[in-house]
Amino acid sequence: MTSLIRWNPRPDMLRSRVSHLFDDAFNEFVAPLAGREETRTGAWMPAVDIRETADGLIFHAELPGMTKDDIELTLENNVLTLKGERKFERDEERESYHRIERGYGTFTRTFALPSNVRTDDVKASFENGMLTVELPKVEEAKPRRVQIV
Repeated sequence: MTSLIRWNPRPDMLRSRVSHLFDDAFNEFVAPLAGREETRTGAWMPAVDIRETADGLIFHAELPGMTKDDIELTLENNVLTLKGERKFERDEERESYHRIERGYGTFTRTFALPSNVRTDDVKASFENGMLTVELPKVEEAKPRRVQIV
């Protein structure tokens, strides 16, 4: 006999899945009418990992197929904003596409930063489609060892 596992999704997760279903259905219907059979603009959002270390925050954003000139990174009022566009490059001499699964279009990601990071000493690097942004913590926020006497 197999045991049953009860699935209890989070409400926001269920809402997100339903929203994606409606968005996908809408885009498949509207894109051909607008002459955009090959792409669904705005459907792509780069994945971002945020890691905290003792010294600061490190952001890793996957931006495959892009160059550093395709990316705009701004920092204002403790908000880090990542903008860009991955363009669909169509080769007219090739056969028509049967399937397009990679996402294209513009994107904007914003991240509210905690007050314990130094926004005046940000380092950003881009290599092999991976953007790395390092934000150091202020000295008071770094953990320090207290000696017991």
